[in-house]
Amino acid sequence: MLEKVCEAAFLLIEFCFRQGAGDAGETRAELKAMVSLLDPLPPEKSHKSQVLAFTIGALVLALAAVLYFSFRYYPEKKATAQFFDALVVGDTEKAYELWKPTPSYRKEDFLADWGTSGYYGPVKSFKIMDAKAPDKSNAIAVNVALSPYSPLPRSSDAEKSAKTKVVTLWVSPTDKSLSFPP
Repeated sequence: MLEKVCEAAFLLIEFCFRQGAGDAGETRAELKAMVSLLDPLPPEKSHKSQVLAFTIGALVLALAAVLYFSFRYYPEKKATAQFFDALVVGDTEKAYELWKPTPSYRKEDFLADWGTSGYYGPVKSFKIMDAKAPDKSNAIAVNVALSPYSPLPRSSDAEKSAKTKVVTLWVSPTDKSLSFPP
């Protein structure tokens, strides 16, 4: 009985091939060699390895993008933090050195801006808010919140947070000198 079913299946396959291929000339022996109802189907290739490789590749690219955008202005933020750390402890000499001033920005001008009784002083705490590269500029703009209170007051403390100033400083990527934006 099984032989008759197989024979009928081969006849059907032969008919289908001849109808679709326009009588390509396959013989019954060639068809039997190609297909057998009793043979198992060839193993299907697993796409899991391709999916896994693609997923890992996408995760690596996403991680690289996150790390790049998180740390791309790290040197400029660090130079700014060192400057404000010196101001917080009251070391205006070191802060003036870290500023790397031009000859026109004298020590007296610096103290008038950053000294304990200066325009931005006294600086008791700070927070680097963000950094970005302005269009058509060769410097990095770093925004810093400055407070005369230690620690930096929360926004819920209206009285103290009203005295917090946000200052934008420009940091040169080449020598890490600081300046006010033009």
